[in-house]
Amino acid sequence: MQKTISNHFKVAFDYPVIFTDDAFAPDNPALGEIIGERHNCAFVDSGVAATNPHIITAVSRFDSDPVIIPGGAPAKNDESVIRNILERLASARLDRHGHVLAIGGGSVLDAVGFAAAMFHRGVRLVRMPTTVLAQADAGIGVKNGVDFLGQKNLLGAFAPPHAVINDRGIVRTLPREEKIAGLSECVKVGVIRDAEFFAWMEAAAPRLRECEPDALAHATECAARIHLRQITEGGDPFERGSARPLDFGHWAAHRIEVMSGKRVGHGAAVAVGMALDTIYANLAGLLPAADCERILALLRALGLPLRLPELERVDELLGGLEDFREHLGGELCITLPTAIGKTVEVNTMDETLIRKTMKTPHYFQQ
Repeated sequence: MQKTISNHFKVAFDYPVIFTDDAFAPDNPALGEIIGERHNCAFVDSGVAATNPHIITAVSRFDSDPVIIPGGAPAKNDESVIRNILERLASARLDRHGHVLAIGGGSVLDAVGFAAAMFHRGVRLVRMPTTVLAQADAGIGVKNGVDFLGQKNLLGAFAPPHAVINDRGIVRTLPREEKIAGLSECVKVGVIRDAEFFAWMEAAAPRLRECEPDALAHATECAARIHLRQITEGGDPFERGSARPLDFGHWAAHRIEVMSGKRVGHGAAVAVGMALDTIYANLAGLLPAADCERILALLRALGLPLRLPELERVDELLGGLEDFREHLGGELCITLPTAIGKTVEVNTMDETLIRKTMKTPHYFQQ
């Protein structure tokens, strides 16, 4: 005889995403109000530590022995990084009411977040994203992940943070090319979710390309709001279904990053991936030519790349479709634009048309 006990329960998640200036200034209460001065462990991106050495001194108020971990691709690809983070949490005897403070770019936040999600089945993570890309996208959501066996984000967890603190002051210290790269994720949410924001970016493109602080701060905050709106109102924050609407342009972007041996950063790869899918959508009759050109024109105006050498390796690039399907689970689901601010989910991509897309060099002209 079979018996079934049915279960259903809901768990509410909430966390603040705070935008502030100079979070470590003595008169700025943001960080102290979130984590206090009790038991904490802090991890700092090596690149941030090099360009903002005062942070190491400032963070010692919350952790007397902060750990510097490698930034960029090594954080997501070196298994020893995760082990070192876990060993530090264990040696500090951090309990589930302590805080893990992660300060850095998206790769560092991913690595520390994954470790924090595993330790004691999850400890309180406070993220401090230090790049435009992370403040607008990677650092504010509910995911983390590291690369494994040559696949992007093969290991990871859905684990909402305890809080996110976006410090505009740290962004001002970034190299210009890093600021520009981060704008790709801002363009993305404008294309797929908010025509008004997209139009603002078009008008502000000269200021954004020059990385004017006020324009950059506004773009980052708007993109973060749109991103969070999708997570909280989209109906699938932990991506149980096959659709990942926030990943427009990402099937190719993830593959390009791997193909380049991590030479190409995520922001640049996303820009190229969006250009590819935008042109494909136009050739497939889904996107009007005028909207196609607006998207490509904005990418050009911001100084983002539309084409990279990896696009010439078509067969290898097309393998990214299967990688993406496996990562989603179930059938392939790709988000394509049908107008600025509107999209459709498709379950197949015509490989012949993708090849044709790559042979339309006038679209890709910078």
